[in-house]
Amino acid sequence: MKGSSSAPWRVLILLVVSVAINYIDRGSLSLAAPLLKDELGISASQLGLLLSSFFWTYATFQIVSGWLVDRYDVNWILAGGFFLWSMATAVTGLVNGFGMLVAMRLLLGVGESVAYPCYSKILASRFAEHQRGLSNALIDAGTKFGPALGTLAGGVLMARFGWRPVFVVLGLGSLLWLAPWVKWMPRGEDVAESGSRAAPGLLEILRLRPAWATFAGHFCGNYFFYFLLTWLPFYLVRERHLSMDSMAGVGAAAYLVTAAATTAAGWLADRAIVAGRTPTRVRKTCTVAGLGCATVILAVTVVSDTTLSMVLLMLACASYGVYASSHWAITQTVAGPQAAGRWTGLQNFISNLAGVVAPALTGLVVEKTGHFFWAFAASAAVALAGAGIYLFLLGPVEGVKWRHAESVWR
Repeated sequence: MKGSSSAPWRVLILLVVSVAINYIDRGSLSLAAPLLKDELGISASQLGLLLSSFFWTYATFQIVSGWLVDRYDVNWILAGGFFLWSMATAVTGLVNGFGMLVAMRLLLGVGESVAYPCYSKILASRFAEHQRGLSNALIDAGTKFGPALGTLAGGVLMARFGWRPVFVVLGLGSLLWLAPWVKWMPRGEDVAESGSRAAPGLLEILRLRPAWATFAGHFCGNYFFYFLLTWLPFYLVRERHLSMDSMAGVGAAAYLVTAAATTAAGWLADRAIVAGRTPTRVRKTCTVAGLGCATVILAVTVVSDTTLSMVLLMLACASYGVYASSHWAITQTVAGPQAAGRWTGLQNFISNLAGVVAPALTGLVVEKTGHFFWAFAASAAVALAGAGIYLFLLGPVEGVKWRHAESVWR
């Protein structure tokens, strides 16, 4: 770890736990979709709108959150956002009506918008290049372990007790994370005060080709993942005719496979860099090969045999995991700690527009066609486009020489 020992690995563990909770909260409504749709009598297109509404504020507030992280103490920004999104989850279980559900999803998006700018700021300031593959991979694994646990436990609990109690308990129980964070959050000039130094402006970042490559490539990767996160439970129950319990098992397995793949890929990538391979070769290999192989997702809906279809689903998820191990490491290396917050905010703003597009577009396609083939085809095509962007548009994975002379590297 870079710098002093004041940023122990337990900080990374807390970040992993926080992102797991983050993704449990954002994915819980998708898990409840089959029950919620029947209870409220909403259409498939309305359900798509509800599932995408989280991303309206989540994406929009990325720029604000990125600016805050580069300007103020990242530790307390993360704590405040965590409190807000946990309370939004709890209140979701108490409200009635489509409009109030949308309002809580919007509030959830505001709270969760701080997460990745905070993670990038901490990792870029505290971790060296050869440590960021595994560190980012573990955080990404948290985004899969969270939905895996949420799908497995939440699916069973919702089937027995209904969706509302699950939301209330999940939201209030999550607040327990704040106590260890306040105790062990990283302290020192690197993280808490680096925002006082001159940082590149948004326009300076937007002029760079590598910035747009990370924005667009990440958008493509997010489209693939958010398609699965928001619609996979519904697909498994309504088109593959799985029970809620079986759906929970398959969904959990898909996330666990992704988590295992991203962790392994991140560790191997770091070892390759230590052995002398360049970050450019290592990180681009992971992103290009991962998204390219993820296009096997199209075959999931083509084959008639359910077992084979689920095997292909696991293969697609593992491929996505390889990609996910390196895309944030690329951003942190190129931006450096001086611009990590703002660059991440911009990147997450643009990339998470996929969270608006993928759920809503999938809902419209399913409603018009009556099946999921073209929705899966769109996901495969977008993943392939992302592989091309990382391969041809990104360029070398190396730090930008900012016009500001003062550096925050230690």
